[in-house]
Amino acid sequence: MSQRLKLIVAYDGGPYSGWQSQASGNAIQDHLERAFQRIAGERVRVHGAGRTDSGVHALAQCAHVDLTKSNFAPEKWLSALNGILRPTIRVLRCNFVSEKFHARFSAKGKVYRYRIWSAPVLVPLEVGRAWHVIAPLDVDLMRRAAKLFIGEHDFASFSANRGAALGDTKRTLRTVTVRQRGAIVTLEFDGEGFLYKMARLMTGSIVQCGVGKISCDEIAETLFRKSRGDGPRLVAPAAGLFLVRVRY
Repeated sequence: MSQRLKLIVAYDGGPYSGWQSQASGNAIQDHLERAFQRIAGERVRVHGAGRTDSGVHALAQCAHVDLTKSNFAPEKWLSALNGILRPTIRVLRCNFVSEKFHARFSAKGKVYRYRIWSAPVLVPLEVGRAWHVIAPLDVDLMRRAAKLFIGEHDFASFSANRGAALGDTKRTLRTVTVRQRGAIVTLEFDGEGFLYKMARLMTGSIVQCGVGKISCDEIAETLFRKSRGDGPRLVAPAAGLFLVRVRY
């Protein structure tokens, strides 16, 4: 009889090849699966709520794993896993759940946050944590651009191709907020789902608008186009993006 363990995982994405298992063995999923095998003596599959790209961070990625050979309590799993994992990957909490729960298919939405350092000089502690934008940002104009993405849209023009057909590209964003505190400008996207590189492409366009390179009308035209084309398609660097939470 197996038990399903739900995990909330945080990680610094900089040293890793994203969430999904890679031939290199350096994805977050790979490190978690090896840790489970060392502890439980069995090969397991860790299922995540979704993929994060190479360099993207997570404050609360959700995952689950089915275990058959261990009778550890959740608190034992927490200490055992964190004792093996690198310091840049941490299981924040875990608990046993019903087999009806699935980290990916039970999810109702996700929240992503993008951090921008808006100043002439990037402080060292923000390296790998924020996109350094030297040109002055018009934050009010960025807020106007952000509002264009709220609601249900076909986001094909704000997605990238993983090498397969995109399928359904309609997504719904509940909120898109832009905040500034000193040199830090944050964009937060709360949506039911996200396409490949969608958050980074939206961020790229909002920033381009904020520095005066494109207009809100051009963003609206690109969104209306519903296909990848020649519109403003700047992909923001991965290092500024954080998966904040997964909604269930």
